[in-house]
Amino acid sequence: MATQIAVITGAGSGIGRAAARALGRAGFDVALLGRDEERLHATAHNLAQHAIRTFVLSVDVTDAQAMQDAAQQIENTLGPISVWANCAGATVVGQVAALNAQDIARATQVTYLGSVNGTLAALNVMRRRGQGAIINLDLAPTLRDLPLQAAENGSRAALRGFCNSLRTELRHDADHIRIVMVDLPAINTPHYSWTRNLTGKRLKPFGPVYEPEVAAEAICRAAFTTSRSISIGWANSFAALWRFAGPGCREARLASHGYKAQMSHDWAEGPQPDALYTAVPGAYGSEGPFEAKARRLNSPLTVFISSGLRASLFGALAAMGVSAALNHIRRCRRT
Repeated sequence: MATQIAVITGAGSGIGRAAARALGRAGFDVALLGRDEERLHATAHNLAQHAIRTFVLSVDVTDAQAMQDAAQQIENTLGPISVWANCAGATVVGQVAALNAQDIARATQVTYLGSVNGTLAALNVMRRRGQGAIINLDLAPTLRDLPLQAAENGSRAALRGFCNSLRTELRHDADHIRIVMVDLPAINTPHYSWTRNLTGKRLKPFGPVYEPEVAAEAICRAAFTTSRSISIGWANSFAALWRFAGPGCREARLASHGYKAQMSHDWAEGPQPDALYTAVPGAYGSEGPFEAKARRLNSPLTVFISSGLRASLFGALAAMGVSAALNHIRRCRRT
């Protein structure tokens, strides 16, 4: 049986690097795409120690033609691509009034259009065979609508809508190509150190934070699932219900607590290099500076919830609510 091939963008560090290890352990040979060639080769060296075949290609995900060319090179070198995971992203953090259009455009190009370019490149080769899995990253419901995160939220919402439309088209064309969204909570990666930060204070994760290996496991599961999405942790499922049932209450809560929950008490030490336009040099790995509070893969609080299971849970809650309402009506009629 031929080895399956997985492609990962943003594979030099953070979630992409952890996903490369997870998919390698699952039996895939892995193509590593990213901007920093040195970090990509470090990832490849790590995988080679476990007899995992790799292909390294330095490419900017915002270059649509380069992504198409990369997909063809990978197929020519490793073989047919069966899984493509878009893990590259960049953003700018700050109040909307402090943002400039150029930075917002660049964040959108990397996070939204970069994932779109990867998706189109994957489709171009997967449609020759009519099957495959394309994995895109989304924000967990707990992280959506956060203040200071308009650029990230806008990009992820656009990607969510793009994928929803694409699914219907693939079903219409009877292609067995799956589009899976992985809804990620805060992940302990180096991006807190190199995100363009206009707040003046050091950034910290909002809500429960997980190690990159947890995100990588979710991506690995997405490669095999038939569900539309996978999320991490029960809190994210309840947050989705809260966003639907009480949007005003959640908005008020975020307005009063969302700022301080994302910023430390320490002021940043002057302008720091960021990865919005160019890669920040350095031997960065998967993990960031918050390992002391990050939940690991073996934590009892680390659970993976598919869209099917979440729908069943919401359905059960709705049925319980209807049942309680009917019982209340019956009691009122008796009295």
